[in-house]
Amino acid sequence: MTTTTAPAKAGLGRNYWKLWSASVVSNFGDGLSAVAIPWLATAITRDPMQIALVTLATRLPWLLFSLPAGVISDRLDRRKLVASMDVARFAVMGAFALVVLAWQSELPTPDQVAGGTADVPENGAVLLALLYLMAFLLGMAEVLRDNTAQTLLPSIVAKDRLEKANGRMWGAEVVVNNFVGPPLAGLLLGLAFALPFFVNAGTFAIAAALVFMLAGQFAPKGKVTSGRINWRTEIGEGVRWLWNHHLLRSLAFLLGAANGLNAAAMAIYVLLAQEILDLNATEFGILLSGTAVGAVAGSLVAHRVSARIGPGTSLFVSLIVLGATIGAIGLVSSPYVVYAVLVVEGFFIVLWNVITVSMRQSIIPDHLLGRVNSVYRFFGWGAISVGTLLGGVLVSAGEVWLSREWALRLPFLVAAAAHVLMVLYALPRLTNARIEAAKAQASNAEDSVDS
Repeated sequence: MTTTTAPAKAGLGRNYWKLWSASVVSNFGDGLSAVAIPWLATAITRDPMQIALVTLATRLPWLLFSLPAGVISDRLDRRKLVASMDVARFAVMGAFALVVLAWQSELPTPDQVAGGTADVPENGAVLLALLYLMAFLLGMAEVLRDNTAQTLLPSIVAKDRLEKANGRMWGAEVVVNNFVGPPLAGLLLGLAFALPFFVNAGTFAIAAALVFMLAGQFAPKGKVTSGRINWRTEIGEGVRWLWNHHLLRSLAFLLGAANGLNAAAMAIYVLLAQEILDLNATEFGILLSGTAVGAVAGSLVAHRVSARIGPGTSLFVSLIVLGATIGAIGLVSSPYVVYAVLVVEGFFIVLWNVITVSMRQSIIPDHLLGRVNSVYRFFGWGAISVGTLLGGVLVSAGEVWLSREWALRLPFLVAAAAHVLMVLYALPRLTNARIEAAKAQASNAEDSVDS
């Protein structure tokens, strides 16, 4: 059996903080691109469908590549996989930054974009096509990187510390992704459209170096398949395991529905911010930071909330609140109110993520963790592709019968209505008793294998 570095009992350990630092740095870059990419798209086109397709290009790999990525995660050294994907993202983002630099003189200023006075640049269709390509390649690397990173953490941190470890990581990631990166992106865009893309490429390079510094062996443990890959058989193992686990299967369905509906709304969020909330690029970045404020609080107390009221109750309340927040965003016109709503949303997103990710890491056997995790994320993240496309369709169709304003609000209101059905589905399934029973069953199974 392959050995790994033993988790430190006194704390989270040096390896954890290296992985934490790599995640923070790369998510800082993601925070820059969260503003820079959609703002660049709106500098090229005002078509809601084409703007939604940019997000779709990033998320489509989760639908196409999640299942094969799980097989790869369960076969190869997980440290090397994570670091290699950061190197790949550095190369893709760096090349695209050079493309934007070459087009920069033809692009309008961010303020012209926000004011609706921007002219479409010459050869804009070519730049838009390259933006789609960059987003797709970045998404492909992200699928393998993120799936593998989640399977890597249980080799570094003891199971009884997973909720704390995930909470610290989620909190820091959301801070830099939503609180630090987006506002800075607005400032960098004002200096040069290509600048945030160059900085983002640099963050991926630093993250790769940090992951390569992890000490120990991180190949999968247990009954690991070797030799030639039988993709159908090995993917099938992960699919069957998740399907037969009623609790995780229900959570996968709920995550897929929640992410798909949220993606439908957020695909055109930049247009709502520009045309209804009347925000410029810097203000849009600051608005997105509201999620981070709530996420920080959530990351610090998520494991305590879970212990106090139970993980099932925590997840059920999160589902209700997240439906209410997305509906509120679709109804109000004040950026200050939206900011407050995003603070609440950020808290409950992190609460949900900390509990469900830690649960998967403690319940799924290590030799299947990559594959089962990828199937779970296939539902949860693959639905984002469908939801993103749905958002563009809803706005385009809504403009036929509604005003431009209410067409932009429509995806948020549809998502809020659908959350009611999700709550009814979750009511008998997300209970404290069912979650504790699933954890006990997994612990007993592991003890029997060890003995």
